[in-house]
Amino acid sequence: MDLLILHQPAPDRFDRTVEAYKALEKLLADGNVRAIGVSNFMRRHLTDLIARTEVVPAVNQIELHPYFAQPDVQAADAAYGIVTQAWSSIGGITFYPGYGEARKNVMQDPTIGTIAAEHGKTPAQVMLRWHLQQGRSAIPKSTNPGRIAENFDVFDFELSANELAQIDSLDTGVRNGPDPDTPRAELFDLPIPEE
Repeated sequence: MDLLILHQPAPDRFDRTVEAYKALEKLLADGNVRAIGVSNFMRRHLTDLIARTEVVPAVNQIELHPYFAQPDVQAADAAYGIVTQAWSSIGGITFYPGYGEARKNVMQDPTIGTIAAEHGKTPAQVMLRWHLQQGRSAIPKSTNPGRIAENFDVFDFELSANELAQIDSLDTGVRNGPDPDTPRAELFDLPIPEE
């Protein structure tokens, strides 16, 4: 396996999170995985995890799109040498069950639309190019073959510094997905069969 990621920090039971990460470290040491990482870890989670384990995560997969860029987490990742990987990289989560009203759709943002039109690209392609030019890994989700092909077609244009700054300025600081600091017993208290 190339990469195994611990999905949530579960801060209300962080000792168990550390135990789970140590199990990933053993899988890495035994050669069962090539790299280990985390998902949805904020700076404080990373600091605590790294202080209590041996291997710095290779990747931190976080919600990251033009409306929610998480600069503090990106800076923490960079300081530790962790690759920031964007989930919801084109702002696809406009509604997450149990987490409030429908959100604004980044794909319909006029700034991104204008930039896309100037390059003859789609808003999704502009956002993926924004990630790439800023050194992030981005994982867009689609089940549509045409959109999957479109997502790969982002290497024949470049955004200017001004265009990057315009997209950066769209950050609202509002997450669309679940908050990693919210206890989620319904997710973490599921029994796991021993068979």
